[in-house]
Amino acid sequence: MGAALQSDDIASAGPPAFEQTLARLEALVAQLESGDLPLDEALRTFELGVGLSRECQLALTAAQQKVQLLLLRGDSAVIEEFDSASVERLSATPG
Repeated sequence: MGAALQSDDIASAGPPAFEQTLARLEALVAQLESGDLPLDEALRTFELGVGLSRECQLALTAAQQKVQLLLLRGDSAVIEEFDSASVERLSATPG
C-alpha cells in the first residue's frame, strides 16, 4: 500500500489544480467584464474561459463522485446524493 499523505506534503504541493483553474477563470471574467478588450481578443478570452469552466465542472463532478463513494455503506452499497440533508444525517450519526 502507498504511504499516507502527510499534512506537510499537502502544504508543499501548492494550490490544487481546481483552485488554480478557478482563479484563472475569474481573472478572464474580470477582463471580459472590463470591456477593454478588442473583439477578437475578447472572443479568444471567452473561448478560453469556456474551456476552463468545463475543467472546473469536471473536477466538481469527480469530487461529487468521490463523496458518493465515501458514503457507500456495508453490503447494501447504497449511493446517497450529497446535499445538506445528507450532511445533517452524517453529523447526527454517532461515530
